[in-house]
Parts: sequence; C-alpha cells; structure tokens
Amino acid sequence: MGRLLSLIVIVGLAYGGLYVSYGMTVKDDVEQALADVGLTALEVEGVDYGPLAPLGTEATISADVNYQGASATVDLRLHGHPLFSEEVRLELDGLQALRLTIGAGQ
Repeated sequence: MGRLLSLIVIVGLAYGGLYVSYGMTVKDDVEQALADVGLTALEVEGVDYGPLAPLGTEATISADVNYQGASATVDLRLHGHPLFSEEVRLELDGLQALRLTIGAGQ
C-alpha cells in the first residue's frame, strides 16, 4: 500500500510539473505569435487550457490579452505539443469576450 501511494504521489508531481511548464511555454508561444503578426502592444495576461491538454498534441486554449483599456479573451487552436514537438502551430479560433474600461486607471 505504501508503494502504491508513493507511486501516485510521484506521478502527480511529475504531471503537475508538466502542466505548469506546458502553461509557461504556451504563454510564450502566444506572445511570440502576436509579435510575429506585429501586435507587440498586446499584453498576454494568462492562458487557460483543459487539464488533459499537456497529454495531447492538439488543444483549445483561451488567452487573456490586454491593450490599454481593453481586454479580450481569444480562443486559439494549438497543433503540436509545445514541449515535445518540433513544429507548433497556433490558429485563431474566435473572440470569446471583449471588455472595455472607460475612464478608469488614469
């Protein structure tokens, strides 16, 4: 029983590390894709993805981006694994939400 518990803890820690490093790599890839298109003024606040996204080569990702007083959530399709694939391709899937802030944060 102790060995099984140890194995579960080790697998959980390994997957947790994979999940965190996947998120950091995806955020960097989204920032690089925006810079390649010439949208360097956009700031990527964060990325959201499903709990099983690091295990596959295709995933749907939501990226929160800001530009001055506007923020938006953009859906992206990721083809390839950002940690293990040679080629990773991001495709714009759609705009999920657009939030405008008027007259705040002078």
